Amino acid sequence: MRTNVVAIAACIIAARLLTAEPSQTEQDEYTQYELLAPDTASFKITYEVTATTPGARLFFNPIRKGSVASDEAVFDMMTGAPLQFEQVSSAEAKTSGLTDADSGSDYIRVHLARQMAPDGGQARIRIIKTYKDPKSYYRENGGIVFDRPLSIRRNAIILPAGYLLTECNLPSQILAEPDGRTRVSFMHQAPGPALLIIKAKPGAAIGDAAKAKSPTLSPSRERPLSQPQAERERFSERAHQDRDIVYFLRAPETHSFALYHDYTESREGTDKYLNVVRTGSKVANPSGKILDTGEALKVEVTTGAGLKSAKIEPSEEKIAPEQEVVVFRFPPLKKGQSTRLRMSETYTAPESYRLDGDELVFDRSLPRPRNSVVLPRGWYVTALTIPGVVGQTPDGLTRIDFVNGRPDSIAVLLKAKKTRLD
Repeated sequence: MRTNVVAIAACIIAARLLTAEPSQTEQDEYTQYELLAPDTASFKITYEVTATTPGARLFFNPIRKGSVASDEAVFDMMTGAPLQFEQVSSAEAKTSGLTDADSGSDYIRVHLARQMAPDGGQARIRIIKTYKDPKSYYRENGGIVFDRPLSIRRNAIILPAGYLLTECNLPSQILAEPDGRTRVSFMHQAPGPALLIIKAKPGAAIGDAAKAKSPTLSPSRERPLSQPQAERERFSERAHQDRDIVYFLRAPETHSFALYHDYTESREGTDKYLNVVRTGSKVANPSGKILDTGEALKVEVTTGAGLKSAKIEPSEEKIAPEQEVVVFRFPPLKKGQSTRLRMSETYTAPESYRLDGDELVFDRSLPRPRNSVVLPRGWYVTALTIPGVVGQTPDGLTRIDFVNGRPDSIAVLLKAKKTRLD
């Protein structure tokens, strides 16, 4: 009898495990803090996040303890449409799917526009709220202080109109808003939260004389600094750029690596993405999909000459007639819409990737703010010129992540050897 009871209990536990909600996962988080009038001790938060929990219908955003939230709004970034949401307690969050909800915290519970696909789907969300927190934002010695630990890796803080930056303890980009306010933007790489302290005082110019042009970014790759608009590109906000790329190195003697790069397009009327293949590389097996929906993209490989004959005009860069170009097509965007693209390819590039004796050598300029390289199975890092975070993928491969907050490329030279156990 006891054996039967134990067996039944085991079956119940197993069934609960199979039906339990998966832990919430997310990526590509970015937060903007817009400091309001100092006497309010308040700041407007715009939080962009990509939900990635397979099969999820809900997303939970915690309200920080000690802060009073108001003026909340939530939007689906694909369509621009508002999403249903409500503020709930930790107990309500747990009963509706967030099994690891922090006791005593309140949450914004967001109803996603589409159920998450079970095979790598994404849902991009923009959450807007205003916090009142006198411990984080206050007056001091005739100026203001924003002193707040930030757990999100990519952040921007906009000073109130008429205030000039006097101190910032973290390496940051300093940018001008179109209305003349100062934006402080940074990407945090170290473990743990960013212990940010910003100080400012009155005295900055206000009005039309202080206005600055909004920076723009070339849609496909970096442009030499001598070309027009290079200054605006250099002043584009690095932390908010949404391009990232992952290289999967194959056996070094093949000189080939698979890769995917993710990119968000939001320009009205745009219906294609041109990926210009770097000189010295050959492309194969291109494919793509819309991460928001899982829809496959139409893909074709052509050349600069082919683009010209098809009357496709590259937006801002010159392409040699013989240079390869991969064209990814998608439905044209309407006003207020955006789409998140994942484009996958295989490159053969003997100049960038080779075998030197018993060492694998990957030598390539990486232009994105976020770049990752995954080694072939059975290889380990022996040398690395650019600082990177080394870790393991879920299937046991070595992955190196590079974060570059500067408006330039990083010249990565990486070497690796085979393990003795391989």
